[in-house]
Amino acid sequence: MAVPKKRKTSTRGKQGRSHDALNPVSISSCPKCGDPILSHTVCQTCGHYRGIELIHVETKLDKKIKKEAKNKEQKEE
Repeated sequence: MAVPKKRKTSTRGKQGRSHDALNPVSISSCPKCGDPILSHTVCQTCGHYRGIELIHVETKLDKKIKKEAKNKEQKEE
C-alpha cells in the first residue's frame, strides 16, 4: 500500500480546496413583469424569455385549477 514519505502541510491541503467555493447565483429582473428570475431561464410569472412568450401561463393556471377541483370532488365522494 502506498504511504506518503512526508506529511502534507495544512497550507497545501487548503490550496487543493481552493476551487471548491460556490459562486453566488446571478438573479436578474424580468423585463416584461419585473419579477426576479434566474438568468437564462423563462419567467415563471409571465412566461416570457428574451421578449418571446414561450409558456402560456394563463392556460397552465386554468389546467391547474381544474385539476385541483377534480381532485377535491373525488375526495368528497
